[in-house]
Amino acid sequence: MTPTYTNVHNRFKLNNYHYSFEGLMEVAYSFTKEGEPYQRELGEFLLDWLDKEDYIEVQTSGSTGKPKKIKIKKQAMVNSAIATGDFFNLTPGKKILNCLPSNFIAGKMMIVRAIILGLELDMVPPSVQPRIDLKKDYDFCAFTPMQLKNFAKYLKSLKTAIVGGGRVSASIKELIKDKSTHIYETFGMTETVSHIAVRKLNNFEGNDSEKYFKTLPGVTVSKDERGCLVIEAPTLTDEKVVTNDIVEIYSDTSFNWLGRFDNVINSGGIKLYPEQVEEKLQGKIDGEFFVTSQEDDTLGNRLILIVEGEKDTVDTSVFKVLDKYEVPKEIFYVSKFEETLSGKIHRKKTLELLKIKG
Repeated sequence: MTPTYTNVHNRFKLNNYHYSFEGLMEVAYSFTKEGEPYQRELGEFLLDWLDKEDYIEVQTSGSTGKPKKIKIKKQAMVNSAIATGDFFNLTPGKKILNCLPSNFIAGKMMIVRAIILGLELDMVPPSVQPRIDLKKDYDFCAFTPMQLKNFAKYLKSLKTAIVGGGRVSASIKELIKDKSTHIYETFGMTETVSHIAVRKLNNFEGNDSEKYFKTLPGVTVSKDERGCLVIEAPTLTDEKVVTNDIVEIYSDTSFNWLGRFDNVINSGGIKLYPEQVEEKLQGKIDGEFFVTSQEDDTLGNRLILIVEGEKDTVDTSVFKVLDKYEVPKEIFYVSKFEETLSGKIHRKKTLELLKIKG
């Protein structure tokens, strides 16, 4: 029988203590009144989770549009937790670590997985350098790319880790390639209740299909006439989710991500995918950067490179890894990128600083 959001698993632990439904309500109130900032966020989420409503309000990140609050069914979150548990074999009593903020979907889902699946959850303050007890071993953890980069040398204390919320750079992939920890990149969004697919980043067994995104149980994919991903996940959302993510489909449960439809650059009749150009340049440019377009009288749009840092710090010899159409026509520099609430680069606002019209 499928658990419901009113269940608190009898094996669930939070920071080494068992809690019933009533006990969890009490500790939630305590966190909101007396806890550290991250504990107050945890307490507020727990109070929302334990109330009589069948939904919670969740803040979207704002990486592809204006941040907004949406309502997500609690049972959909339960179903997502079960799918992740099945995929990663998260059985009752396993130990998981949460170093993500509780006010976004990724952090909320770590908590829900523990409550529903009967996991032993340790919470630590979210930061780019998580303060983790290295004497303890964990079965599962979720990171942002920056957290993974900073924690890479300590990964032996983790069996499995997932990473999401931003691009996993070539330099991070290099750091983790020989680690025994099984590390997966996630694909998803707030609207799909966290990730709906994952792909391996290390510990490959020689099978090319491992390098594609594989959907969680109960999720199937297709693409529309634009070549964009369409997600069908009946246990998570009542309607198909039509995305702006351009993909290659290999089966109804596997795909490869190419880039964002709204980022595609048509330059003189050639379609260019900024994300693919950025992937090639990863590790070759110091600091943050992104690729975008600027209006051009001849080409319609021309590809340009935006770099965070001092002027003329990029050696153009790095462009030799690019195809001829992918070489930026100009490089622009900005002292500090604008960011979304979740810490991602806000491309549109950064371009507004430079007064660039795309």
